[in-house]
Amino acid sequence: MRTVMDGKALILTDGKAGHENQSKAFARLLGLEYELLPVRFKSPAAKALSYLLDRLGVRTARLLDGLGNLSAAAGCRVVIGTGSGTFYAAKVAAKALGVPCGVVLYPRGYALGGFGCILAPSFDRPAAAGNVVPVPANLVAADGAFYAAGVKAFRERYEPSGKKAVAVIVGGPNKCASLSPEWMKGELDRIFAETESCERWVTTSRRTPPEVDAVVESFKWDYALIYSKDTFNPIPAFVKLASRLYVTAESTGMLSEACTCGEAEVFALDNLGPGGGKFRRFVESLKAGGYVGGRRKIDLSPEIARAKALLGI
Repeated sequence: MRTVMDGKALILTDGKAGHENQSKAFARLLGLEYELLPVRFKSPAAKALSYLLDRLGVRTARLLDGLGNLSAAAGCRVVIGTGSGTFYAAKVAAKALGVPCGVVLYPRGYALGGFGCILAPSFDRPAAAGNVVPVPANLVAADGAFYAAGVKAFRERYEPSGKKAVAVIVGGPNKCASLSPEWMKGELDRIFAETESCERWVTTSRRTPPEVDAVVESFKWDYALIYSKDTFNPIPAFVKLASRLYVTAESTGMLSEACTCGEAEVFALDNLGPGGGKFRRFVESLKAGGYVGGRRKIDLSPEIARAKALLGI
C-alpha cells in the first residue's frame, strides 16, 4: 500500500532554523520532497547515553521524544538530520524504517558506521571514510523560485536604479567573533570609500547589537534594513542583484549562500578573534577556493552525485 511518504525524505528536526534549512537543502539537492518530524532527547543524560549506546550498536527510541510512532513515515526513501540533536535519532529511525540515513555536519562522538552518508564541512576536519563526503560550506538549495520571489518582494519595497550595487550583510558576535561599533564604523568607512559610484545596500540581523545598528543607520544608504525594526529578509535579492557582497566573517550561513548563489564578488569582513577556530578555517578555505575574494561559486554536483550513490537514490 502506497503512503503519503512514498518517494519523500523524512527530515528529523531539532527546531534550529540553521540545521533545519540545511536538511531541507539536502533533500531538495537529492531531488526529494520531504516531511518534517520534530525530535529531541528526553534529557541531557539521554543524549550523553546515546553516544555510548551508539558505539555499542544499540539504537533505541526510548531516549527520544518524537519517534514513538513512525508508521506514518512508511514508504520514505531516506531519513535526514542535521546537528547533534538528530544524529542518533536518524540511525534509530532509519533502522526502524529499513532505509538509509544521511546527515549534515560531522557527527563527532558517534560511530561513523550506520550513517549511509555524512555531508561534513571540510573545515570540521572530518575523518576519511567511505561514507563521509566533505563539502566546502553549509548546504544551500539554489532554488530559482525562492530567489525570484525574494527579488520580487524586494522590488516591491525598493526599485534599484540600475547602477552596480554593493550589499553589506551584518551578523553579530559569538564566542569566536566580536562586533563593536568602532570596528563596524571602520569597515563601513572603507567600504564607502571603495564604492563611490555604486548603490549601497545593507541589512543587519537578529544577532546585531543595538549599538551596531546605530552605527549602520548613521551612514547614507540607498537601501537599509535594520532587523530590530523590520524583519523583512532582503538577502535573497542582495545575493541575486548585487555585484559585490560584504558579509561579516562569523555568518557562515550567509557566506555559504553568497558563495553558492548569484554572481556577486564576495568579501568576508573579518571580525574573528585571535585564532578563530573553525570559523577562521572556514573563511580561509573559501578564500583558497576563490569563493571569497572572487566570483567563483560553489558547485556541489560531484558531492551530491556521491551522496545519491551512497544512499541508493
